[in-house]
Amino acid sequence: MENLPNCPKCGSEYTYEDGELYVCPECAYEWSKDAVLEEEAGFVVKDANGNILQDGDTVIVIKDLKVKGSGGGIKVGTKIKGIRLVESTDAHNIDCKVPGVGAIKLKQEFVKKA
Repeated sequence: MENLPNCPKCGSEYTYEDGELYVCPECAYEWSKDAVLEEEAGFVVKDANGNILQDGDTVIVIKDLKVKGSGGGIKVGTKIKGIRLVESTDAHNIDCKVPGVGAIKLKQEFVKKA
């Protein structure tokens, strides 16, 4: 028999699969299988399109960003190689070196995976 996860809402062990969802018959809570995978992975960072980012990925900036102390900022389409993911309380989860700007932290909603 398949080992299904317990309900994250009420803790019931009687969950079942319904297509791409898990369903709890006791509290009627439904959640996706992707949510279970992300929960098992722990810290997950997604780009603006919902793709999961990993250390070392290359990303592209999707919006002009102003940078304090820098005259030009970061333009749309700037390719950033070798990102590093960090847990941050202020949502700046990407550490990287931007060409022409230097080391900086970015928010995940302003980049897409290349």
